[in-house]
Amino acid sequence: MSEANNNEWLYEITPKRKLIDLNFKEIWRYRDLLVLFVKRDIVTVYKQTILGPLWYFIQPLFTSIIFTLVFNNIANIPTGTVPPFLFNLAGITAWNYFSQCLTGSSNTFRSNAGLFGKVYFPRVIMPLSTTISNLLKLGIQLLIFVIFYCYFLFKGYEINPNANLVLFPAYVLMMALMGLGLGMIISAFTTKYRDLTVLVGFATSLLIYISAVPYPLSEAVKQLGDYGWVVEYNPLTNIIEGFRYMLLDTGVFSWASLGYTFLISVVLFLVGLIIFNRTEKNFIDTV
Repeated sequence: MSEANNNEWLYEITPKRKLIDLNFKEIWRYRDLLVLFVKRDIVTVYKQTILGPLWYFIQPLFTSIIFTLVFNNIANIPTGTVPPFLFNLAGITAWNYFSQCLTGSSNTFRSNAGLFGKVYFPRVIMPLSTTISNLLKLGIQLLIFVIFYCYFLFKGYEINPNANLVLFPAYVLMMALMGLGLGMIISAFTTKYRDLTVLVGFATSLLIYISAVPYPLSEAVKQLGDYGWVVEYNPLTNIIEGFRYMLLDTGVFSWASLGYTFLISVVLFLVGLIIFNRTEKNFIDTV
C-alpha cells in the first residue's frame, strides 16, 4: 500500500483555479493532437468540392475585382500611385486571415461538443488549430499578392515595400490574437445564446466596411467628417493600414497606433482566454 502511495501519476486532471490559464506544458504534451487537428482543418474544408484548394485563390481575387469596380471605378475613391486592384488585394489578404480566425474559433464548443464530452485534452487546442491552419491560407493568398505585385512592377508602377516589412510577423500575431480572442469570447456565449452564430457572419460582413479594407483611411476620415473616428480608432483599421504601408508604402502608420493595436489584441486574447476557461468547465450542460 505504501509502495502504491509513493508512485507518481503520469497525468493528473484537476479543476482549473487560475483566472488566466494557458498551460504551455500541457499543450506541448498534446502537440501531436494539435498537428492532427491542423491537418484536419486544412483537408476537410474543401473535401468533396470540385475546385478544392483553388478557392483559396478565387475568393480574394473576385473580392478584389468587385471592390475595384465598385469603390474605385464607380465611386472614384483614389488609391494614389498604387493600382486599385493591388491596393484592395493587400487589404483583403490581411482581412481574410483575421475573419477566418474569428469565424473558425467562434463555434468551438458547439461544433466539438460530442468530442469534448468523450475525451479529455486541452480545449484551447481547438481554436489554436484553427488559427494555425489559417496561416496556410494566408501564405497562399500572399503568394497571389506577390504575383500581381511583380506584374504591376513590370508594368512600370512605382510600388515599393519599406523598412516596416520587418514588422510583418507582428501584424500577423496581432491579427491572430484579435481573431482568437474574439472567437473564444463568442464561442463561450454561443453555448447559451445560439443566435450569436448568425450574428457573427452578419457582423463580420459589416465590420469590413468600418475597417478601411476597401478604401484608404485618409479618405474615410475626410468623407465621414465627425464620424471618421469610428474608422480611425478601430484597431483593425490600423492593422489593414499598416499592412498596406509596409507592402506598398502607402497609407498611414505611427508607432502609437501600432502600440495601441497590439495592446487591444493582447487584452482581447486574455479576456477571451478567461471566458473560455470558465465556460469549458460546465458548457456540456448547456450545449
